[in-house]
Amino acid sequence: MTHAPAAARVLLASALSVTALLTTASCLAGDRDVPRALPAGVPEEPPASPSAAASPAARPSPGAQTLNEEQLRAALLTEADLGEPWVAGRGAATWRDGMLKARTENADCHRLLDSLYTEELFGPPSGPSATATLDDASTDSQLRYQLAAHPPADVDRVLSWMGTLPEKCERFEATAAGAGGLLVEVAELPLPEAGDARTGLRLTMTGKASGGAPARLTVTVAAVRVGEETITLTNGGLGTVLPEVTQAMTQLGADRLTEIGRQERLRV
Repeated sequence: MTHAPAAARVLLASALSVTALLTTASCLAGDRDVPRALPAGVPEEPPASPSAAASPAARPSPGAQTLNEEQLRAALLTEADLGEPWVAGRGAATWRDGMLKARTENADCHRLLDSLYTEELFGPPSGPSATATLDDASTDSQLRYQLAAHPPADVDRVLSWMGTLPEKCERFEATAAGAGGLLVEVAELPLPEAGDARTGLRLTMTGKASGGAPARLTVTVAAVRVGEETITLTNGGLGTVLPEVTQAMTQLGADRLTEIGRQERLRV
């Protein structure tokens, strides 16, 4: 009897987890009349707009409130939402200092790298916040999921700026203390129609990791505004990083945050 290579088993496990998550997100979306998250390569009808700006109809209704820290913690996604091989975070990923802590001369591109490294895409929160970190035990990828209160107008400005980066920072060079010269590429990451406004990016950094071995870091980023709260999700690693995980977590997270906000409005 022969056995599948380890890499094949990893991809199979990841694919099964993503399939289960997409099914869950799809069911939640159906219950709330929210467009479903689709696997990569399957177009939505009508196609999702790449623009991050919120339409007037999508703006939060009058009287929207900021959730407290306990409510935000209740809205966090956990390893139970993703299933195996995801587990609770086991510390900062080595590639953060080794490759992501990098500099470049282009101001917009440097701002992006710095925001990802400091984990403050929208700056310090203006109110309560909650964070969860999850690790893919099979590939050492790490996913960070943050909920925080930020002024909606400020969030929309950042989302619009992010939408310009696939053109401004499509391909540039950066330097990291632990990796030397890096080639960085930035592309749009399509997201489901989650929340009130959203932008997704996919960043790849090619160079050498600590020790001089060739390395390729992939980081997917999803930023979503849901009323007065903001979701910031990064999923990165030196191995396989499935965009479907980021897309499905974005939909599921926005739905959960919306539901908790709805329950709070009913309560008051």
